[in-house]
Amino acid sequence: MAVFTRITQTELQKWLESRNCGELLSFEGIESGIENTNYFVNTSKGKFVLTLFEKLKASDLPFYLGLMEHLAKKGLAVPGPIANTQGELFNELCGKPATLVNCLNGKSVEQPNAAQCREIGRFCAQAHVAVGDFSGNTPNPRGLAWIEAAMNELESHLPEAIRTLLLSEVNHQKAVAERHAYKMLPKGAVHADLFRDNALMQGDSLGGVIDFYFAGVDTFLFDLAVTANDWCIHLSTEGISNGELNHELLEALLSGYQEIRNLTAYECDLWQDMLRAAGLRFWTSRLYDFYMPREAEVLNVKDPKHFERVLLARRQGIPLVTLLN
Repeated sequence: MAVFTRITQTELQKWLESRNCGELLSFEGIESGIENTNYFVNTSKGKFVLTLFEKLKASDLPFYLGLMEHLAKKGLAVPGPIANTQGELFNELCGKPATLVNCLNGKSVEQPNAAQCREIGRFCAQAHVAVGDFSGNTPNPRGLAWIEAAMNELESHLPEAIRTLLLSEVNHQKAVAERHAYKMLPKGAVHADLFRDNALMQGDSLGGVIDFYFAGVDTFLFDLAVTANDWCIHLSTEGISNGELNHELLEALLSGYQEIRNLTAYECDLWQDMLRAAGLRFWTSRLYDFYMPREAEVLNVKDPKHFERVLLARRQGIPLVTLLN
């Protein structure tokens, strides 16, 4: 797990005094995450999640926390931030901006079934509809501009074959971004990181979606592609994937999505390109973390090879799935 900042019971107890969340009973680090420090916090009023932001600045947080608050008020299963007595959704703890959110029920699934993929598809569409009146406008922090900058920074560290593939896909995505169809894609504030470990399932039902700290304004299609690349792949019994999409799971995801929101003709036209864009985004970030790791008390750097396989598979094409019913 990534624990960049250790806190004491005294420090946490004092910080919680400004929130109406009861008396502190216990807290423990959460064994996941690579960007922020997270703790489960148990109080006399229930269970919460504390997040200390290691890289995000205080000026970044109104967008992320505001999006979570907006979706929660719309009735979506997301963690709602707990404001302090001054109405602030975050304030400083151990020199870092920190927030407290309610803890949702459920657990992540390693090998989802079609029913679970349908539920995630429905959530994606519900969230895309719900942000229609959300005023936040922060661009995707890991969009194409960041990817190109990271590629340039990594250039001297990468083997030639990886450099070649990375440059090829960046150039392809730059060309896609200039197309009329791309400029017509619907967009808004999106999660942009809805992997299996960021969703809590209760059987085949969705308990909630967490970790909005890579959210940003991007196309809805990109957000859906990010989700498909993680939820709808073939996995071995050991959880290893060759990057290929599972036709049944993908069809379930897209069917669930279109129960709420129909994809446009432009979105159908660019589906494969957005699957490639989503693969590129996470391959680049994992390459960056692998070759330029940050120090942490415990830090689990994920293997970039997985998303290299995903990207290579998407460049070959996708299964025939009816996008428009």
